[in-house]
Amino acid sequence: MAVVPMRKKGQAAESTAIAKPYEPTAQELKAKAAYIKRREARTPAPSMKVATTRKGNTLDVAITVDHPEPVLGYELISAAIAGECGDFTRGTLEALTMASQKGKTVDEGLMNYALAMVYGLHPKDQLEATLATQMAAVQIATMKAAACLGASKTTQAMEAHERMLNRLARTFAAQIEALKRYRSKGEQRVYVERVNVEKGGQAIVGNVGGRVGGQDENG
Repeated sequence: MAVVPMRKKGQAAESTAIAKPYEPTAQELKAKAAYIKRREARTPAPSMKVATTRKGNTLDVAITVDHPEPVLGYELISAAIAGECGDFTRGTLEALTMASQKGKTVDEGLMNYALAMVYGLHPKDQLEATLATQMAAVQIATMKAAACLGASKTTQAMEAHERMLNRLARTFAAQIEALKRYRSKGEQRVYVERVNVEKGGQAIVGNVGGRVGGQDENG
């Protein structure tokens, strides 16, 4: 025979209703579908694994490709960063490793975050990949400066970290502009917002070319 304890006076009865599973909204499902589409369309590129072991008073940090076939994984990384040789890929990974250091070890999450930034910029050649690597390093440094600013306990320290944060933020913005200019091959575009045509005049629709000073090809 089961003994059921009496409920104390004023104690609410326990709910026996079964919680219903969450039903995503239409907007959530749409956002999820868009994310899956982007994820499936991107170039397959693995992340990195960081293993730290202590040998006496020193730390040994080993960084490997997180892929069942390491050689294939390394080649996929090279493809994703537009690498043309193994030396460039190794150098890029070493640079991201240095940017992701925390003390005497390497932060695996930070390393893969930096690598994901490089992947996300979709470099078309090694120069773009190098700039993307620098942008990832500056982004990490910017967030570290922001953390130091938030933890500042004196006005002097706050001002120093604020200056550093501003310089890094400006550097990142300049890097974005440099990447845009490189990808556009230095082309300059002129956007016409309004055209006034006087009586008897004609409006030209299309591309207008000419030399500085208004001279045409015949001088």
